[in-house]
Amino acid sequence: MSDDRGFGGAAVLLAFLLGGAFGALATLLYAPESGKRTRVRIRRFTDELQERALDVAEEVRDRVEDAVDQGREAVLSAFEAGKEAFQRERAKLTSSS
Repeated sequence: MSDDRGFGGAAVLLAFLLGGAFGALATLLYAPESGKRTRVRIRRFTDELQERALDVAEEVRDRVEDAVDQGREAVLSAFEAGKEAFQRERAKLTSSS
């Protein structure tokens, strides 16, 4: 799921989460509450944000690992196909001589 600029779904999700995080943080800072209560809310908010960021990072890591595995399989398959084609052609040349 990527658009014309090459941004994947995880990057868009991360940008969305960060935008929401900064908006919520600004709301907390401008809210008319006591300093202690605001600090507690900010701490709770940053803990939740950290958890979400770790979830997104884990999802990105899993997707990258899957892509690397698929790429490795494609390269090995192409190598084997090339090796078999080479052996067939070599057998043709040695049998016709």
